[in-house]
Amino acid sequence: MSLRKLWMTGLTVTLAVTAANAKKPKLPPPVPLTADQTALIQKSIAQEKLIVKAIQKNTPVVQTYIQNTKPDPVLYSVPVSDQYMLGRVDFSKTFTNEAYDEKSSSHGLLKGSLGFLTGMGKALKMSYSSTGFMDMMFVDPIGYDRQHYDFTYVRRDFLGNVRTMVFDVKPKPHTGAGRFFGRIWVEDQDGNIVRFNGTYTSNANDEVAHYFHFDDWRANVQPGLWLPAAIYVEESKGSAASRGLGFHAQTHFWGYALKLPTRESDNESMQIDNAQDQSENSQDESPLQAKREWISQAEQNVLDRLTQAGLLAAPSDFDKILEQVAQNIIIGNNLQLPGDIHCRVMLTTPLETLAVGNTILVSKGLIDVLPYEEDLAAVLSFQLAHIALGHHIDTRYAFNDRLLFPDSATLERINMNHTASDDEAAAKRAVELFNHSAYKDKAANVGLFFQQLIAREKQLPALLTPRLGDSLVKEDGTPWLDAIGKQSPKLDMANLGQIAALPLGSHLKNDPWTDKVIQLNLRGVSILNPSDKLPFEITPIYFRLQRYQPPAQAVQQPQQTAPAANTTPQTAPAQAAQPQ
Repeated sequence: MSLRKLWMTGLTVTLAVTAANAKKPKLPPPVPLTADQTALIQKSIAQEKLIVKAIQKNTPVVQTYIQNTKPDPVLYSVPVSDQYMLGRVDFSKTFTNEAYDEKSSSHGLLKGSLGFLTGMGKALKMSYSSTGFMDMMFVDPIGYDRQHYDFTYVRRDFLGNVRTMVFDVKPKPHTGAGRFFGRIWVEDQDGNIVRFNGTYTSNANDEVAHYFHFDDWRANVQPGLWLPAAIYVEESKGSAASRGLGFHAQTHFWGYALKLPTRESDNESMQIDNAQDQSENSQDESPLQAKREWISQAEQNVLDRLTQAGLLAAPSDFDKILEQVAQNIIIGNNLQLPGDIHCRVMLTTPLETLAVGNTILVSKGLIDVLPYEEDLAAVLSFQLAHIALGHHIDTRYAFNDRLLFPDSATLERINMNHTASDDEAAAKRAVELFNHSAYKDKAANVGLFFQQLIAREKQLPALLTPRLGDSLVKEDGTPWLDAIGKQSPKLDMANLGQIAALPLGSHLKNDPWTDKVIQLNLRGVSILNPSDKLPFEITPIYFRLQRYQPPAQAVQQPQQTAPAANTTPQTAPAQAAQPQ
């Protein structure tokens, strides 16, 4: 093609684009806010400044779990890789984070440490900033005001029982990059922003956008105080858009009260009138009893340290559900144990269990993905077997000075996972315990869960890598308890009545202030196609918000059962399809 023809072709294209732009209708100017709407926006500006100051007084735990995805012709999209980050945020001086150090993985799924600062999403050829997901805690920590933003009223909306006004927010021209662009929900009493979603503006000269789209939710943790609780991030196309890849992520915050001073009442001594010393009549401890007391002392020290580090949920009613399932196994086997069995929930997402003395810990992520009570019974059987076989906690933790280290070193310094030989012995014993329990006739469901685990194992190594306790799988990827449910049917994603595993967030939510877990009250939702199953996957977040109620006035939720207890496979999908 000659230069003249090339120039004329370019001129034609330019004129065509100019003509198209000339015909493009201009957007109408935003409708001015009413006096009430303007007053609510002014309240939100004032409240946002107070919330930023309130957050600066705390060092919450921040957990981010990311799944990179690719399109799938049947399931719409499937995860292809994942990564997990855990840290503490300190806003007191600068906006920084301190990652929880991790020990190297011993079971071969994800060897090496996954620090908070490592690059992620290699399949997308992108890296995620160490503080990028925490930036989304704020609309704009410095410039959220009417000098930098335009506001357009959208509608009224209820989020749970909280009435809100919804506004579209757009940065004014020439106010710089990094401004929020999206939508906010403002509760209509005090003007707190309780939800906002959108993105941050990039520099016009940037070839690639530096900010993701996100949906941020806050919780009313104290009177008049709404703090970030969870963030959902989604991009269908990243820097590898030509390959059709994307990602989903959830960030959760908790432990806001970890930095608060100890109440004075905790240090007050109590005087009991007419108390008499009965020590002469008390029985002495035998050497075996003394050994068990020593183990118990180490157990309590470790549990206290895990709670202080923000890794272990505060005692809650859900613990009793776990303990009842464990008790069903104990009774069915007439099992003799060194003491009463207790259960607690770890607040973290990776799928793991561990036994700390006579206390069994199960991660929130593992509880969330289990569809049925028999699945929970199987994983509890594994730790009951460890306890029955005498695989107790390292008693060096009976010396409290061994636990005096920074919170960020907790995962690295507290070694709770068992050896491969101990796990092998416990797995054999656990199968026996399960097969002699009330759950033995439902072993097929357990087998399906482990089939689904194997199907997603290579794509989700971060989810299956324990940070503190025992893995569900051996080094070669075989489940420790694969002997349970050997006769189960073959995994079939097309069978809508077959639910092998649930998405994350299917059973529990946690209070970001008290660190207690609460069982979700879910309504039934029908599974319409295989893509609705979402096994082990991240889903959008939707909270039924409510205003803070003092503990004495809080409405007691009806007692619920363990995951999918006393339900049929036809009702389980309701839990699979329902996010938080």
